[in-house]
Amino acid sequence: MEDSSTADPDRIDLRILRALQRDGRLTNAELASRVGVSAATCHRRTQRLFELGYVTGVRATINPSAVGLGALVMVGVVLDRSTPESFAAFEGAVNAMKEVLDCQLVAGDFDYLLKIRVRDMSDFNKLHGQKLIALPGVRQTRTFFVMREVKENGPLAF
Repeated sequence: MEDSSTADPDRIDLRILRALQRDGRLTNAELASRVGVSAATCHRRTQRLFELGYVTGVRATINPSAVGLGALVMVGVVLDRSTPESFAAFEGAVNAMKEVLDCQLVAGDFDYLLKIRVRDMSDFNKLHGQKLIALPGVRQTRTFFVMREVKENGPLAF
């Protein structure tokens, strides 16, 4: 018999994950009702999904404009060298920047793609001149100001 603590998620686990993805504020009782299991079963399964890393966190989504961060900027970065040391130095510096929401190592025209939130174009200009071009190993950046967010942080399709 397969150990349920390490088994792939079954249909009930997937229902729990989908429900939490739609609304992370559900109480255990509400979640159990939506999934169609007892509260005790739901709690045990949800805890296991957290422990196994299927759920990595639950957080509130903040309206960026409401906190003065209305400009979204995507920045493609090309490094001067493609070595593990240059990647590590760049990644360490980017992780320390509060303005950078996401950083992905990508294939194609850039080495990295950064997602950055700032107040406005002037704020980005200051960030670019003082921090971005001074990041370790940066040879070139290409900036894209987002005009409209059509779809953001869509749910995983599983």
